[in-house]
Amino acid sequence: MPPRSAGPPEGPGVTRELTTSAPIHLAHTLAPLRRGPGDPCHQIDRDGAHWRVSRMPAGPVTYRLSQTAPTTVVAHAWGAGAAEFLEQLDRMLCVDENTDDFVAIHPTVAAAHQRYPGLRMLRTGLVFESLVPAILEQKVTIVSAHAAWRTLVHRFGERPPGPAPDGMRVPPDAETWGRIPSWSYHRANVGPQRWQTIVRAARVADSLERTAGLPPAEAARRLRTIRGIGEWTAAETAQRAFGDADALSVGDFHLASVVGWTLLGREIDDTEMIEYLEPVRPHRYRTIRLLEISGQARKPRFGPRAPITDHSRR
Repeated sequence: MPPRSAGPPEGPGVTRELTTSAPIHLAHTLAPLRRGPGDPCHQIDRDGAHWRVSRMPAGPVTYRLSQTAPTTVVAHAWGAGAAEFLEQLDRMLCVDENTDDFVAIHPTVAAAHQRYPGLRMLRTGLVFESLVPAILEQKVTIVSAHAAWRTLVHRFGERPPGPAPDGMRVPPDAETWGRIPSWSYHRANVGPQRWQTIVRAARVADSLERTAGLPPAEAARRLRTIRGIGEWTAAETAQRAFGDADALSVGDFHLASVVGWTLLGREIDDTEMIEYLEPVRPHRYRTIRLLEISGQARKPRFGPRAPITDHSRR
């Protein structure tokens, strides 16, 4: 059940009203930040407002974003990171992006682009915060990954500032992620390859945060220098932290099939997907998002779903 609406929230905090020159669809834009319906860092209340807790360089923040008009977003924020969050809100929502060079490769994509002009990319600038859940999602079912995220954040996160809905938690900082015992990862059904990658990333978290100021391609390259972080994980991070509209999740178990069946009516592999999407650079990820929100994305089911591997029983 959606959390009870608190709004407009009362109590100490800071507020900003952001008005953009072009439409912004808040729900579609924020959707990639939410890691499953039970995400302890992201909830949606009955009024459709998005509550999120995060860890800014200045400290933890709880924020509530609501859309009051096609070009207006109202933000309330609490905590040590509140002022910093509000200051960078327009950057996070990529209100400065230009899609004049976007090429719709297929009528389905063209229709979605016309229908959803308010879709924006995301540029949180919080690299490690985006990286950890992407690592948890490596080579496992999304259900298993989301369950691990919930378990670990509830266990090792902290209570958020302000009037956050019940059950929300600030995600652990890099030092805490690096000190989580192996058996706690094990109980959360996270195998050694993934938790060891998180620990390696946590050791260089400060350096990772500095990549947010680099061109997206170079930032993703530096992410991939960490053992255990490949093209897929770097792309999933870039989509959320860098505002990279071209970050294609090559290696995703379903993506090439979805693109193939939706736009070509047949199965394709990663190599053919990359070739097919080449004309839409630098908007390959934007094209995927448009397919997702259009409701037209499809992939026929030819067999049983992949089983969930339970590492906690090993």
